[in-house]
Amino acid sequence: MLTIETDHCEIVAQSLAGTRDADEQTFLSMAVLSDRLDRLRKTHRAFVDIDFSPQAMALTQQEMMLALS
Repeated sequence: MLTIETDHCEIVAQSLAGTRDADEQTFLSMAVLSDRLDRLRKTHRAFVDIDFSPQAMALTQQEMMLALS
């Protein structure tokens, strides 16, 4: 399971760094990481104020724009 988590983080990190295109795998990885963050927020209030970087949030916005077009 640790490998899977690392893969999602690596995919997003590579897309943010520009060494990988932001593709469906990137958007899927962002969704998985977002879901995991939401679960953490529900388990303890210490995680409530944790959020993705503005660059990572821009990837999510990019996915929504692609879905609308």
